[in-house]
Amino acid sequence: MSSTHPLVAARPIALKPWRPARWHPHLHGSELAWAIAFVVPYALMFVAFALYPIAYGLWIGSRPALYVELLGDPHYAEAALNTALFAGFATNSMMFAALLLSGFFTRRRWWIKALLVVWMLPWALPAIPAYVSFHWMLIGDYGLADSLIGALFGIDGPNWLNDRWSALGSDMVAYVWKWLPFWTLILYAGRMAIPQDLYEAADIDGASGYRRFVHITVPVLANLYLICTALCAIWIIGDFTAAELVSGGAPAMSTEVLATLSVHDAFDLGQPARGVAAALSALPILIPLVIILIRRIETREVQL
Repeated sequence: MSSTHPLVAARPIALKPWRPARWHPHLHGSELAWAIAFVVPYALMFVAFALYPIAYGLWIGSRPALYVELLGDPHYAEAALNTALFAGFATNSMMFAALLLSGFFTRRRWWIKALLVVWMLPWALPAIPAYVSFHWMLIGDYGLADSLIGALFGIDGPNWLNDRWSALGSDMVAYVWKWLPFWTLILYAGRMAIPQDLYEAADIDGASGYRRFVHITVPVLANLYLICTALCAIWIIGDFTAAELVSGGAPAMSTEVLATLSVHDAFDLGQPARGVAAALSALPILIPLVIILIRRIETREVQL
């Protein structure tokens, strides 16, 4: 009779490691039919409303003579310069203001939180009535801007839309006013994701608010800031509404941008190929911006 304890004598049971069920990519019968039924409408929509218009636009705008004609047009040179100013000055000034304002809205006071809700209203408004309102506020002596200048200072205000630079500046101000709350909210969310331990350690070391901003906030938000800047520049280059509805290209088409110039050439002048060429001429700027955007989105690491 064996004296070995049954728990000692028992052999361990070999358990097979758990493996997830294999996914079989090959569908048969009704499953294949349903899969095709769901995929085909989306494929047709993509071909009809994305692939075909893009391919057709590239085809009709592929003639080199169109670009030679555009380069000889003084309105195109002005539109290209205006677009560059929009994408450069308006984008960077708006993003820097959004970075500073996002820090203001992180303060823990009830009236600042309430002000953040009010601050978001311009972005929530529809773009067309907002820009049309800007247009009417800047028209002549009976516009709101000149009326306020006359009431407060007793002088006649400038004719905002009869000078190229004041009209272009009005377009930029209207665009910044409309989209600054959106980018402020994005950077505000980025600030809220920064661990508070970093700021607490900086406070223990006696770091000032400026040093906390330079050595903690800026390095952590650098990737997000660059992504937002690139995306904003891409949107501005393709934006039509601000320049069209605020200044309308006045005076004498000197505040046109590439987006409005392409639409006017295609529909007002009846030259769709030239209009497409004007829009495609922005690709040398858009393609590097898209590449930068994709590469920065793929960046996961944060260096402090």
